[in-house]
Amino acid sequence: MLGGAGILLGVSAAPAQAAEVSYATECIPPAISGLPPVQGTTKVEITAPAEAKVGDEVEIVWKFVQAASKNPNILDLGQDTVQPTGTLKAAGAQTADIAMEGPRQNPPIPKNSDMKLSDMKGKLKLTAPGEVTLTPDAYNINVNKPISTDTKCTPKETVKSAATIKVTDGSGGPGGTTGGLPTVVPTLPTGLPTDVPTGLPTGTSSPSTPTPTPTPSESETGGDSGGSSTGGGDGGQTDFTGKEVQVPYECKTPIGDKEATSPVQINAKKSGGSFDLTVQFKKSVMDSPADIPKDSVKPSMEVVLGGADKGTVHVEGPTNSEAIKSGDPIEIPDLTGTYKPGASGESTLSPGVLTIEALGTTTTCTPARTEVSLTLDTTEQASGASGGGSAGSSTGGSAGGSSTDGGLAATGAEDHGSLKALGLVAGTALLLGGAVFTFMPGRRLR
Repeated sequence: MLGGAGILLGVSAAPAQAAEVSYATECIPPAISGLPPVQGTTKVEITAPAEAKVGDEVEIVWKFVQAASKNPNILDLGQDTVQPTGTLKAAGAQTADIAMEGPRQNPPIPKNSDMKLSDMKGKLKLTAPGEVTLTPDAYNINVNKPISTDTKCTPKETVKSAATIKVTDGSGGPGGTTGGLPTVVPTLPTGLPTDVPTGLPTGTSSPSTPTPTPTPSESETGGDSGGSSTGGGDGGQTDFTGKEVQVPYECKTPIGDKEATSPVQINAKKSGGSFDLTVQFKKSVMDSPADIPKDSVKPSMEVVLGGADKGTVHVEGPTNSEAIKSGDPIEIPDLTGTYKPGASGESTLSPGVLTIEALGTTTTCTPARTEVSLTLDTTEQASGASGGGSAGSSTGGSAGGSSTDGGLAATGAEDHGSLKALGLVAGTALLLGGAVFTFMPGRRLR
């Protein structure tokens, strides 16, 4: 029998009773996972005192014999990252929705294996004599790492009562069966863990140093020349505004290949013989799909050079400076870096490979095609581009691992050594500025 089950507060407890009930259940995975609803069977054991009297506050235990859904084949869940909450229905002599909550205690749960949920407990103050039935209802499974997500499970059939408490009026008689309302009904917890990922910040850059393989720009051989300038010579214009271009990105994630199109603009400011670049994701405000902890997601890009000059320029943005709550609006930060020309003439700049570091993982989004956003008149500088891997510089420490195939790379950090699939997808969605991800043709995960 479960420890603490059937405790009767304030009086001597009658012998506890435990009964099991099962019911068809539908579980809705978090939207960010892209997974369909799951149909399954929940098996629950309810433990409560067999008898009590009016005025007693009794403790009830909900034990999961079987949860309706498994841990999907996405990522392993770490120890003590899963917490169940739910509702137990009281009916008969009195009616109430009893808030049930379990501790965040679980063994490691490998992907594609049964969920291991802690026992939930709740209390009910008895207000009327008669028989009070206890019936399991909806429950929620919260996972707080790598990001805070909820899987909501609801009955899809009428559930049988799992236990009955015989309530006396205090004199030993069962009394009538007219219902009353409980004077104490615990409420569901409102605080959810915040140590999780989901969004990007605004602010100045404090970049890292990932160096993904650059993607050649189709516009190097023709097409629209984008924004123009006359900034190569002495004096004249110093600020150059590029045009907004639509970039279709192809990203590989642990839950399937993803596509998203995002509007990008490259601007420049002349600084001596070099240019300070700013890459902006335009019209990119969106609501965060989950809680995102501080300093958890960081973007960078390789700007592709064309025309007179060749190579790439590394630009990067800051991590989110503050935690972002689920549902709060998010703005994508500017990516910045310095371009040192390696050739004289008319040089073009196009959005290239986008790298996203999120919760100790790295993924790469490659443009399916790109076009020129900005054209500059450049003068060759010592140690400039002209075909180099990164024509410029950026400041800030390195972060995260790297992946040569556009997938994820674990960094080995103690807290985030395993693949953090959901956090990665969240970071990718945020960086692409609200663009809607769609599954490319392929097998659906279950």
